[in-house]
Amino acid sequence: MKKKIESAASEKPVRGRPSRRPQILAATEKLIRTQGLATVTTRAIAAEAGCSEAALYVHFKGRLELLLAVLEENLPTMLIPLKALDEAVGKSTPQKNLDRVVRAIFAFHQRVGPMLCALFADPVLLAAYRDTLLSRSKGPHGAVSRLRRYIRDEQSLGRLDKKIDAEFAATTLIANSFFHTFLDHFLAREESFSSSSKALVEYVLNNRTG
Repeated sequence: MKKKIESAASEKPVRGRPSRRPQILAATEKLIRTQGLATVTTRAIAAEAGCSEAALYVHFKGRLELLLAVLEENLPTMLIPLKALDEAVGKSTPQKNLDRVVRAIFAFHQRVGPMLCALFADPVLLAAYRDTLLSRSKGPHGAVSRLRRYIRDEQSLGRLDKKIDAEFAATTLIANSFFHTFLDHFLAREESFSSSSKALVEYVLNNRTG
């Protein structure tokens, strides 16, 4: 370990030299997608990224932190559109606003789906990822919460029927996106989600309680 630390020190970025961090993250994600999480070692990542294994430790403390970083790098794909919902209340139409967000969520699921599923085969990594998200009030429950809040805000403005179950609608939108992603990867298919998302939004907004 001492030799690894000393080697890493010699790999510290020099002013003006581009950081290798993006290449390392891209290499890690590619290996997870093509070879599976269990076989992704720091040695394999370094070889794919075209750098020394010690160079990885300049940017990451170890394999666990690197794998977590790959997952977190993809979060903005979903978080930015979700946060934008707060400003969308009362604008355009609820159907268009929700359709836009659901398609963003699907794009996120398509990219990280294989990695997320692989987490369940690695209890240590799963626990670390869960703790990282919860410590910052993030996670699947956060996405459900934002969608639920948006639907209730539109209900309070009279733009959506008050009989719509906001919790059911929010959960259904995200669950359907994830399952659609699962089927795409499992069946090795590439089906457009655009028409499905519109039909899904219409379905949940027409599902009323009472």
